Amino acid sequence: MAVLAGVMVDTGAMTAPLHGEPLNVLGGPLEECGRDPLTGFYRDGCCSTGPDDLGSHTVCAVVSAEFLAHQQEVGNDLVTPRPEYRFPGLKPGDRWCVCASRWLQAYRDGAGTPVVLASTNEAALRIVPLQALREHAVDVPSTPADLADEDQGGAHP
Repeated sequence: MAVLAGVMVDTGAMTAPLHGEPLNVLGGPLEECGRDPLTGFYRDGCCSTGPDDLGSHTVCAVVSAEFLAHQQEVGNDLVTPRPEYRFPGLKPGDRWCVCASRWLQAYRDGAGTPVVLASTNEAALRIVPLQALREHAVDVPSTPADLADEDQGGAHP
């Protein structure tokens, strides 16, 4: 256990399941988060994680201006390019694998930013409650037929 951004975090090895690909917070295969800019702790476009990822870069966020400003205020500058880390600097609307503890901190401070659940690694659930992520979910079905399937449930306002 460690404290990251004021949050107690389980820092045990967070790796892919032994017999398969990494999963997202919904239990399905982890989908790509973004390639422009190229995101992920391993700069593979996915919120993959492993023992070297001490910050747990597992939440696929669509960063907002409010989130970026909040992060700067708490000492996490996500705007300034850092070429030595292959970090281009972010602007509102970019999709980026952010540290789960930083996302949770912003959420608790009222500056939570949208997330893509299908691209958020299940390891994020060690830090962030699923309900908090669901409150900010912006996942879009891949086909119009998927929308029709969801509408059959009748649970939409």
